[in-house]
Amino acid sequence: MRTFPGVAALSTFLIDYTYRYAGLPEEVAGFPPVDAETLHSIETPVVYRGRMWDPQRADEVVVTQVFAEKFHKDVGSTLTLSLPTPRELAQGEGSGPDGAFTGPQPTVHVVGVVSSAFFSDEPGAAGFVEMSPGVVHHYAANIVGPADKRNLFNFASALVRLRDGEAGIPAFRKQLTTAFPKASLEVNDNFDRYREAQRHIRFEARCLLAFAAAALIAALFLVGQAIGRMAASSTDELRNLRAAGLVSRQAAAAGASALAIAGALGAAGAVALAYAASPIFPLGTADLIEPTPGLSADWLVFILGFATISVLVGTAAFGSSLAAGAARRRDAAPRRSAVATTVARTGLPVPVVMGTRFALESGRGPTALPVRPALLGAVAGVLGVVAAFTFAAGVSDSVDHPERFGQTVQLQSYLGAEGQDYVPAAPISKAVRSVPAVTGVNETTQGIAGAPGTTSTIVLYSHAPPPGSTPVALLRGRLPLDPDEVVLAPSSLTTLGAQVGDRVELSGDRGRRTFTVTGVCLMPQGPRNAYTEGGFVLPDAYRTLFRSWKFHMLQASIAPGADLHRTQTQIAAAIARAVPEAAGYSMNPPDTPGEIFEVAQVRRLPLFLGAFLALLAIAAVGHGLATAVRRRRHDVAVLCALGMTRSQSRLVVITQASVLALVGLVFGIPIGLAAGRSVWRAVAHSTPIVYTPPLALPALLLLVPGAFLAANLLAVWPARRAARLRVAQVLRAE
Repeated sequence: MRTFPGVAALSTFLIDYTYRYAGLPEEVAGFPPVDAETLHSIETPVVYRGRMWDPQRADEVVVTQVFAEKFHKDVGSTLTLSLPTPRELAQGEGSGPDGAFTGPQPTVHVVGVVSSAFFSDEPGAAGFVEMSPGVVHHYAANIVGPADKRNLFNFASALVRLRDGEAGIPAFRKQLTTAFPKASLEVNDNFDRYREAQRHIRFEARCLLAFAAAALIAALFLVGQAIGRMAASSTDELRNLRAAGLVSRQAAAAGASALAIAGALGAAGAVALAYAASPIFPLGTADLIEPTPGLSADWLVFILGFATISVLVGTAAFGSSLAAGAARRRDAAPRRSAVATTVARTGLPVPVVMGTRFALESGRGPTALPVRPALLGAVAGVLGVVAAFTFAAGVSDSVDHPERFGQTVQLQSYLGAEGQDYVPAAPISKAVRSVPAVTGVNETTQGIAGAPGTTSTIVLYSHAPPPGSTPVALLRGRLPLDPDEVVLAPSSLTTLGAQVGDRVELSGDRGRRTFTVTGVCLMPQGPRNAYTEGGFVLPDAYRTLFRSWKFHMLQASIAPGADLHRTQTQIAAAIARAVPEAAGYSMNPPDTPGEIFEVAQVRRLPLFLGAFLALLAIAAVGHGLATAVRRRRHDVAVLCALGMTRSQSRLVVITQASVLALVGLVFGIPIGLAAGRSVWRAVAHSTPIVYTPPLALPALLLLVPGAFLAANLLAVWPARRAARLRVAQVLRAE
């Protein structure tokens, strides 16, 4: 392949699971590079700390950032490499205690913390260690094995950089087929992998953008009412100057100047805080591949943000000052609330009637109350909390139930690879079925199908029809019932440009066949496919496309609530009894899709948003309660003069707070539930996930008493002020 005209560089590495690092999980052992082209001419890595390994050294490794942070192994640390003997390498298992390898145990040194596009951390993973090619060459008998002997447990793969980039893939495929007509060689387009990662990053970015937009909208209400209050106060202070010739525009400009200065200072503070907080970002998937972490100044955002905040505050202040001045000149009757009027007609106690009016009637002039901001704040607070917990419930449900991501099999194992079985497949499959906790078994073969007219391939699995087979997570449609039918995952369906009911052409080493797409499904995560890639066909259909298989696998689903570890033990015992030569063969949980961890990463964002909206609601309601006691003190004083007691004065404010909480609950709960479900449905569709309507019942049950409790706690201080009014002084001043 290096001689192909379109190949700019090629590097080989081993898919190898027959070595470990002592004291560390098996998954941190990266694929060994066979030549010095890896992380040199194929990709240029980002070196965060230290340096790249010397390709000639047999004792150097580099690690990823997640590995360094998780295991506290940074530059200068040492690791012990546990290698198999040549015999253990050929058998794919260790012969020491607990399956340990008994080959060389060299000490290697961590010389750098690096990453690249291909060799990068993934969500939910523990990071990995990448050894120098010098280690591979020095211990070739223990890592590579004999060059003239095929090994099923470690085999070579290549990274290829084409001169024409992705556009050169079709020509490369054609050259590969011409050069090796009888070989079933798989070609993966790494750009597809990168686009998938970019899609996840865009999703996380949209979540952050939604958080910012909601925070902005909520902050506008809070800042808006503060601007309105200060504008009204400034108008009152400038009233005497109007008699001396101060016109409305001059009064508005004078009243808005202080607020505009405050807005500019606030915008400058926001820019400074954004710069100080920049090391926290990016979040999620982007954080794993960020090449320049640390302080970052996006001057375009900073300048536009500063200008926008300053202009918005200045314009709002000027407009509020004009509106406040105009309100002083109007003598219109204040608008009455129908609800407050109804409460008054029912004959309820006077404090209840007054508290309801304080909550729902804004009034005009000096006694005007910020009723709308308080009501909107209460509704927004409840809405935000309900929506946040509803969304979080959807995230938790999907994370706790991998079947939402298509992971309907809890155990899986490999029976063979590249057309050759390791163990007797049929008796092992029968033994697994005999375990009581096992509800379904699928002995599947995997092949790589071509998609004529595209540069991509489709990973096809055989799937036995029910009953007795493993379930499939269907997004829509149904499973294949005839040999000319296929069910495809969303990404593969997009690759083919097809929909349910369309006819698609797929090719294997036996030729081409046309299939009818009967449904859209999510796939079990496999060695050659993500959960959104691939498809299922019936076993008979598979055999008409392929002579052999890439992998021969056994998949098993177990009963809900069954203990996974106990079931594994029972399966291993059943296999040992039925197939003595396969003693020690076991089934293990399949790999977890990275999307589960990516979705879990955004679980906290809506909770932060809900908390933010709740704080704004507390501020808006608290401001409304305090303002009512101050601006309507004359009304309270008159009632006190007519005989209203201190306890009844407190009841006025408590009623106002309770009405605000009630309005927030009545409108906020249904809107928040609908909003949370709508957002989660959109996320489930775009991820994709099998959508299940979320319901955060504990949060809803606690929210009702919590809202009333919070409102009444906010009412404590204003109620105390209302009860301690000096009636004579208030009436004399008025």
